[in-house]
Amino acid sequence: MKFTAEQIAGILEGDVVGNPNVEVSKLSKIEEGTEGSLTFLANPKYQPYIYTTKASVTIVNKTFVPESPLSTTLIKVEDAYKSFSKLLEYYNMVKMNKAGIEQPSFISETAQYGDNIYIGAFSYLGDNVKIGNNVKIYPNTYIGDNSIIGDDCVIFSGAKIYSETKIGNSCVINSGCIIGADGFGYAPNENGEYSKVPQTGNVIIEDFVDVGAGTTIDRATLGSTIIRRGVKLDNQIQIAHNVEIGKNTVIAAQTGVAGSTKIGENCVIGGQVGIVGHITIGSRVKIQAQSGIGRNIKDDEVLQGSPAFGYGDYNKSYVYFKNLPKIVKQITDLEKGTNGNSN
Repeated sequence: MKFTAEQIAGILEGDVVGNPNVEVSKLSKIEEGTEGSLTFLANPKYQPYIYTTKASVTIVNKTFVPESPLSTTLIKVEDAYKSFSKLLEYYNMVKMNKAGIEQPSFISETAQYGDNIYIGAFSYLGDNVKIGNNVKIYPNTYIGDNSIIGDDCVIFSGAKIYSETKIGNSCVINSGCIIGADGFGYAPNENGEYSKVPQTGNVIIEDFVDVGAGTTIDRATLGSTIIRRGVKLDNQIQIAHNVEIGKNTVIAAQTGVAGSTKIGENCVIGGQVGIVGHITIGSRVKIQAQSGIGRNIKDDEVLQGSPAFGYGDYNKSYVYFKNLPKIVKQITDLEKGTNGNSN
């Protein structure tokens, strides 16, 4: 699909400097621009490339004044970075504008779905499933009985949404996600064997939640595992049964949260963090990558290490960690000197 500079400027409420009729059909980095591509300049570090780029159109800030002749057509906007991000959203919307029900697919007679829906081939919608308006369900997706999915959601290929799951509006569930599988609940018996504890709850995902590829969210033993509004989960995260994650919290890849832990609002949790079960983490907490959390955490704490402790204390201590062999040698030398003097 091709767009002219003039059309793009209309979307971004920008001004064209150059040829308004030049067409673009792809996006590029400014240093890798080719004819027919659109790029942007926001970081001054990349400004030299604007004089050599072969991109047909470049989005720039209104404050930009070229120091040499340009071969690229400019679109001047208030904020080039935000405008390019807006354009990416528009591009994705156009690219993903699928509609209709592909065959073969299975939709239960008791399932309901709204307007402007897309259901990809080999998808399965179970009994009493309810799907809202403008939902896109890509091929090979499973949606179990009695599940509810709100408006404007995107469910990518291969996602598995188990029965009784409730997903709000404007959510994105990426490929390979498993939502609503049984939690890890077993009880030992007198023979040292483990009997499975039935997991009878569900998963609730509120509005504007993104769930990354390969992430798993387990159903509750009783009640609900809850992912609050605006939460963003990266790829390959494990959320155990009865966990609750507060609104607008973001968690990076390969983090694991054990059962019944409560995480507050607006937290930032790095990759490969391990969090034990049955604890409470406050709001606005920041946890650095690969930390291990084994206790309750108060609001606004910043943590690092395993077991994690205060971020500032960790950095001070790390100076000593690095120099430990040297410090040990110094102590040994001092002890030898002291012993020598005593003799």
